Amino acid sequence: MLIPGCRYDPDPDINVRLDRPNIVYILADDMGYGDLGVYNPDSKIPTPNMDRLAQEGIRLTDAHSPSAVCTPTRYGVLTGRYAWRTTLKRGVLGGYSPSLIDTTRATVASFLRDNGYATAGIGKWHLGLGTEESAADKTIYDNPLRPGPASLGFD
Repeated sequence: MLIPGCRYDPDPDINVRLDRPNIVYILADDMGYGDLGVYNPDSKIPTPNMDRLAQEGIRLTDAHSPSAVCTPTRYGVLTGRYAWRTTLKRGVLGGYSPSLIDTTRATVASFLRDNGYATAGIGKWHLGLGTEESAADKTIYDNPLRPGPASLGFD
């Protein structure tokens, strides 16, 4: 679900560009097309907030994935490339796997960042965070994850 135009009344003392939309992209694993009330009035799951977001935004409803697990979908959404172009041929990457996305490759996040947007990736990653040997001290939680979201365009 892509939701442009989500705006709020900004503080008048803050200079904010309002000539381009805010963008919120929601990728939900294991959600069926008919789970949301906006797509299925007979849904047994109340989803009023998601329904409202979908009604006020743009719904992308013709998506296809070459795999039934999350890693290939995340790769495709972020890079715009077919998931089978990666080294991963099946399954899901664990936390300490080499990054599936080359840090020199453009992503949707890096494109948006380079065009003045603030970016954030929230939720599970499953695209590799480097090997355990290359990780910074795992007990210091302020250490950045490299390679990881910050290496691929997320603030």
